[in-house]
Amino acid sequence: MRTAALACALVGGAALLVGLAVPANAQVATPSAHHTYVPQHSNGKHAYIGGLHHGKFNQDGGNWSGYVATGSGFSSASVSWTEPQVSCNSSNDLFAPWVGIDGYGSSSVEQTGIQTDCSSGSPVDSAWYEMYPASPQYYNDPVSPGDQINSSVTTDGNGNYTLVLSDTTQGWTETTPASYQGANASAEAIMESPTAAYPNFGTVNFSGFQINGSDAGSFNPVALDASNSSGFEDHTSGLSGGSFSIAYEQE
Repeated sequence: MRTAALACALVGGAALLVGLAVPANAQVATPSAHHTYVPQHSNGKHAYIGGLHHGKFNQDGGNWSGYVATGSGFSSASVSWTEPQVSCNSSNDLFAPWVGIDGYGSSSVEQTGIQTDCSSGSPVDSAWYEMYPASPQYYNDPVSPGDQINSSVTTDGNGNYTLVLSDTTQGWTETTPASYQGANASAEAIMESPTAAYPNFGTVNFSGFQINGSDAGSFNPVALDASNSSGFEDHTSGLSGGSFSIAYEQE
C-alpha cells in the first residue's frame, strides 16, 4: 500500500485538502466533469411529472436512483449486485452502480462501485472509488458483465474511512483507507450517470443492502428514480430483505 499526496479540490472557491491512501495498482484519474460522481441534485430530466405516467415512479432523484437513508452518525453501507450487460445508445452514455456514505444534503460523498463508459462506442467497465470532491481513482482490475460485485464503505466517525470493492467472479478485492471529515449524514446504494445519459442496462439486481450492519429497510430509506436525456427512467423497485432492482424503463 502506498500513500498518495494530498488531493486538492475547489469547493465554493476555497481549496479543500483531502488525504487519500491509494493502493499500488490504482490509477489517478484525470479530472473530468463527465467522470465525477457527485452529491444528489436535480437534473431537470423528469418528463413524466404531471404527465401520463405521474404516480408510477418514485421520488425524483435527479442524478441518483436507488435508495438513500438520511439522519446522522452513519457508520457503514454495503450492497452487492450483478454487473449488467449493457447496450450503448450513444458515446455520451456513462453510469455506475455504487455504495456510499454522504451526498444527500451534504457536499461530500465517500463511495465505490463499477463504472460503465460508452465513450469508445462500446461499453467498458472499470472499478473505482471516489472521496468527492477529490477525483475518482480507478483500479487495474478486470470486470465483465455477469460478475458478482460486493461493495462497502465504513467509517469510525473520526474522519477515517475504509472502502472495499470485490469481484467474486474474477477473484479480486480492493481495500482502500481514506481520510476526510465527512458529515456521515446519509447512507445509500445508488445508480448514477454524471452525463444524464444511460445505456440500456436492462435490470440491475441488488442484494444484501445493509446500513450500520443491519437491514437497510429498518432505516426507512427513500426510493429514488433518475431520468436520462432520452425519455427513459431508472425505476427503483420496492425494497425487501435488503434486495431491490433498478430497471431501464420508458417514461
